[in-house]
Amino acid sequence: MPDRILVTRSSMPDIDEYIEEIRPIWESHWLTNMGPKHEQLKKELKEYLKVPNIELLVNGHMALEMTIQAMGLKGDVITTPFTFVSTTHAIVRSGLHPVFCDVNPDDYTIDTDKLEKALTVDTCAIMPVHVYGNICNIEAVDDFAGKHGLKVIYDAAHTFGETYKGKGVGSFGDASCFSFHATKVFNTIEGGCVCFKDDSITELLYAVKDFGFDDPEDAGCIGGNAKMNEFCAAMGLCNLRHIDDDIARRKAVYERYNEHLDGVKGIKLNHVRAGVGSNYSYYPIVIDPVEFGIDRDEVFRILSEKGIMTRRYFYPATNAMRCYKGMFDPEDTPVASRISKQVLTLPIYPDLELETVDKICEMMVCH
Repeated sequence: MPDRILVTRSSMPDIDEYIEEIRPIWESHWLTNMGPKHEQLKKELKEYLKVPNIELLVNGHMALEMTIQAMGLKGDVITTPFTFVSTTHAIVRSGLHPVFCDVNPDDYTIDTDKLEKALTVDTCAIMPVHVYGNICNIEAVDDFAGKHGLKVIYDAAHTFGETYKGKGVGSFGDASCFSFHATKVFNTIEGGCVCFKDDSITELLYAVKDFGFDDPEDAGCIGGNAKMNEFCAAMGLCNLRHIDDDIARRKAVYERYNEHLDGVKGIKLNHVRAGVGSNYSYYPIVIDPVEFGIDRDEVFRILSEKGIMTRRYFYPATNAMRCYKGMFDPEDTPVASRISKQVLTLPIYPDLELETVDKICEMMVCH
């Protein structure tokens, strides 16, 4: 086993494959601004993700912000604090107000039974988060949004390539935003996309990511700079060729963990829900300190000392972060608060040796 095992490891193609992919860039000198690689990746991802429309962006965070802007949202957005802080930041930075709904204790996605309580007179949208590859209760979210006339923007950063009942996960809601960060199942080094239903916002989304330009010289709206460059798109084209094999190897790691940890007292595993074609993006465990004998932070420390880098992810919940101190009460979402203090994600990536998984599990259960 290597001296140090990271919680994740970026998927990369063979260097010669990438060099061949970027070679035309030296011939064209077209480095950014929606070049040939960008357009090719956009086309291939639309087919792979099984979505009606797609726009590529510089990262998943800007996908959230630009989608909010393109939809013209104002007011309150119902969301969850059990997420990466980008979700909350995107709402706040867009001039909207997050209203936090707790998560359910089974799969850590938004608790749809509590949505009505989170509704305000100013609610304009709901931003549920698919967590660790767990898909939200899409049917309940759709019913709630339809009843109250709300937009639905899914933070789908953890669910690249997943399906639900045979449909691409990015086809649900009004929009789904994905991250292609280096740590994700599929990466473009940095990048992201938004998949969306409404054809009428296509031109606006394209404009707002490019300073608002809707003709070569004049900006028709106030936009930002969120374009994906050609080198990132080229990495995406390479990685997309290998994504199915990567997911299959992730599944083998996931199942090996399950063999060791399923049934261990004090450890709650994350099982794939029926109807979901998983991408096995993370391997989270929730540790009950009373039943397991030690708490999450002690497990984190023990493994770290042995060269196993785990992650307390998500911790703290976003409504408990210092930048929002005094604005929200974390105890308003007690399940999210508790899970954030008990969850630990273990190393998982395609080339993680199964024998290393065996040793990690042995270190944990023999504390």
